[in-house]
Amino acid sequence: MTADSAQSLARLAAERVDHRFKGLPPDADGLTVAELADQRRNLFTGGFATPVLALSAERLEHNLKLMETYAARHGLAFAPHGKTSMAPQLFQRQIEHGAWGITLAVPHQVRVARAFGTRRVFLANELVDEAALRWIAAELDADPDFELVCYVDSVRGVELMDAALRGATRPVDVVVELAAGEGARTGVRTEAECTAVADAVAGTRTLRLVGVAGYEGEVPKADTERVTAWLRRLVALAADFDEAGRFSGLEEIVVSAGGSAWFDTVAEVFAEIPELSLPVLKLLRSGAYVSHDDGHYRKLTPFNRVPEEGALEPAFRLWTQVVSRPSAEQAFVNAGKRDAAYDLDLPFAQVIRRDGAERRATGVSVTALSDQHAWLATTPEADLEVGDWVGLGLSHPCTSFDKWQLIPVAEADGTVVDYVRTFF
Repeated sequence: MTADSAQSLARLAAERVDHRFKGLPPDADGLTVAELADQRRNLFTGGFATPVLALSAERLEHNLKLMETYAARHGLAFAPHGKTSMAPQLFQRQIEHGAWGITLAVPHQVRVARAFGTRRVFLANELVDEAALRWIAAELDADPDFELVCYVDSVRGVELMDAALRGATRPVDVVVELAAGEGARTGVRTEAECTAVADAVAGTRTLRLVGVAGYEGEVPKADTERVTAWLRRLVALAADFDEAGRFSGLEEIVVSAGGSAWFDTVAEVFAEIPELSLPVLKLLRSGAYVSHDDGHYRKLTPFNRVPEEGALEPAFRLWTQVVSRPSAEQAFVNAGKRDAAYDLDLPFAQVIRRDGAERRATGVSVTALSDQHAWLATTPEADLEVGDWVGLGLSHPCTSFDKWQLIPVAEADGTVVDYVRTFF
């Protein structure tokens, strides 16, 4: 950890707890985050108010170690996507677990990362905003240790970047983004257009072409065969650019891909990268692994295909309380769209707590969300009363983190050992 990072994270620990932070004990108002953490309160008996989102300390550490091991085993550099959590404390833990740097998506996220000392950023997006480019140029000029790579996918985009960056001391490193196919998201559609974009970069002094990249998660009707074919196109593009001498003067060539659904296929294809004129930085960018989930990524994780490599563990649980039981078939808890991810799946009723005892939420399911309520359907075997705590599993980490500014990290017995601050 750099001195700047340590000082910035220390400022988070010195932040005062107050009404801004949902779910925290009301009697903790005025304490610093560090003071509250030192009290090691229990999530269930220490005054926390429902709803409250918690991260499992053990599962979080397990996931961090697993992806560190996976990347090292497959010879991959790892720049986990920080937009998942937007939590500088987790960025730092990811870096401590071997990450090359942090991937981000928009300039605001880069500003957050820089405010907490992140030295390597992969911006997996096009960047043509003049104000943001001038700020990035100033950051690069002020800090020789700061490295940033971002996408380009059009000649017009290159022209706008060049105009905004005139006068900068250091060029901005860019990779040509290869689109995942017709109808996919951003990126250059054809190899001929990729060449035109690379030519445009070569015609500037403000930009430096350092490689190629893309996102295989956008491959239409993605399956192993289609994703493999696209990744091989990406590798071939890097080889063609290298043969044409486009990477002369660099120390390494960047080839990057990898969301959270196909990183096993990325590892397999990147292992096939031929010897190029320079070493290749094979950069994986998966982000959802840090908390994993109980829905979307639990179904899609590549570890389902390669179980011998390990398994991620869902680290989130949203604790809610039954506030209404209007009939034998229905109940309502006090968390809704403002608290739980719902864009991919509804939450999953997992456990019930009553009088200190925890059991499975048999016969209980979430059927709908209002702004501040979850609708529960209950079958005859459901034993559910007003006042019970119901633990919900969530789907899609990216839209779970963003609803909570300060998240307790709890050990298996409920002891809260830390608090994670997010910046969305």
